[in-house]
Amino acid sequence: MQELDLRAEYSRDRPIDPGRTALLIIDVQNATYGDAGGGRQAFFHAQAGSTAIPNIAQLQAACRRQRIEVMFTVIENLTLDGRDRGLDYKISGFNVPKGSWGAKVVEAVAPAGDEIVLSKTSSGLFNSTNFDYLLRNMSIDSVLVTGFLTDQCVDITVRDGADRGYYMTCVADACATESQARHDNALAAFKGYCRTVTTAEALGLIEAAAPSSAGP
Repeated sequence: MQELDLRAEYSRDRPIDPGRTALLIIDVQNATYGDAGGGRQAFFHAQAGSTAIPNIAQLQAACRRQRIEVMFTVIENLTLDGRDRGLDYKISGFNVPKGSWGAKVVEAVAPAGDEIVLSKTSSGLFNSTNFDYLLRNMSIDSVLVTGFLTDQCVDITVRDGADRGYYMTCVADACATESQARHDNALAAFKGYCRTVTTAEALGLIEAAAPSSAGP
């Protein structure tokens, strides 16, 4: 029997369909970036502030024009004392109380209107939120991934999304972590699970997309 080659049919190099795409902004919040940002290194703050956050803002604006869903995840407990946190977050000392300043998305890329913000207490939002359920409800099968940290929450989200049957695209210069080596190593490690593009390339794909036929 001749083996079928389905790679072209299922290629990640595909146009953006606004009604089936979401821009995901991972953990760009006061607890990770604002003020001391949890004691993160100077490289992270420089990379996030000068490159990743401005690029995310550009992507937001383009997606909103094309009526592409813009979604956020933040590290935030369901409780004040963090008793609901995952074991890894308890061991690691990640404790962002419910409703706190640290749980808020940074002002430069704040949600608009009724954009969805999901609170999570693990690295992977597929594991500790109803993100998968929401995407399927909205008939979304493609996710543009941005945010922090490239080698932690971005990494696991890309891998988990691919395993669940989503077309994942990482916008590399709209992500940041604590060193250039960590950033580059992460991109190389999960490249088999996603398409990797620059912000300029992502903007080109977004602007080239046909207007969304999705409802309001």
